[in-house]
Amino acid sequence: MGWKRNLLAGLAALAVVGGGAYYWLIMESHAPADGHFALDMEEIRRLANEKPGAKPAEIDAQQVAAFSFPLTAVVAGGGWKRIEIPVFSYRLVYPDGKTAIIDTALDDKLGGSNLASFNKAAFDRMSDALDKASLILITHEHMDHIGGLTEHADLRRILPSTVLTQEQVDHPERSVPAAFPKGALDGYKPLAYDHYYAVAPGVVLIKSPGHSPGSQMIYVQKADGTEVLFIGDVAWIFKNIELVRERARLVTQFMLKEDREAVFAQLAELHRLHEAEPNIHIVPGHDGATVAALEAAGVVKAGF
Repeated sequence: MGWKRNLLAGLAALAVVGGGAYYWLIMESHAPADGHFALDMEEIRRLANEKPGAKPAEIDAQQVAAFSFPLTAVVAGGGWKRIEIPVFSYRLVYPDGKTAIIDTALDDKLGGSNLASFNKAAFDRMSDALDKASLILITHEHMDHIGGLTEHADLRRILPSTVLTQEQVDHPERSVPAAFPKGALDGYKPLAYDHYYAVAPGVVLIKSPGHSPGSQMIYVQKADGTEVLFIGDVAWIFKNIELVRERARLVTQFMLKEDREAVFAQLAELHRLHEAEPNIHIVPGHDGATVAALEAAGVVKAGF
């Protein structure tokens, strides 16, 4: 995630180059023709009912920090107006009081000068929630999703509750500057799965590499039947899905080192899913407006 430090400088420099390079790096966002990604909702729903026990009764959303980027870095060709990119952690609360955490945000040490804001009290609440969680899941291995885990003061105690995938463990370079302490993962057995994996009652992991090798979506079906799909950073905001438009190529290819074809295929499928089943609440990685709307609708609750 060190690319964030140089993002504005890189975009400003390229703005004066003009012509084809400017269009290709900043504006162009046409989906490749041969990408493919499919969500089999019938199978995902079946797996959500595979694990015995009650499903989550509540989903809590905790904003911990925020970045600020030009819109074109988020949606190619979107213009140079800066928008806030909030950083969230989510908590599933089961009827018996057990909890699961989805993503762990980051602290101000990791974020440094890249952060537009940081709420230490919110981070402390998230860290306390990690202490109490029966299950900890990460959508992908970038520092603003895994950093609260790697920096946790008692990592050894919470690691048994943490389900990291093989890909997330195999690619520590994608987490930089976040890093597990030396030897912390010795003897740890990561999860290896092919496509879908029922990890808890009402919770299904969906392998979706592209934004990073260890990217996965996390489907949650609440006890009342409400369906929420946490997609990590396949899309930063919902407009990526609405328009099927990626981030600027400068960001995706040269800073994030994404598999652009894979991400486009996932965006296209999420667009199709939203059109076909609008009652599935899709949650992009950094969309404050989407989270606020879900809070207003009672789908998620604000704060831990």
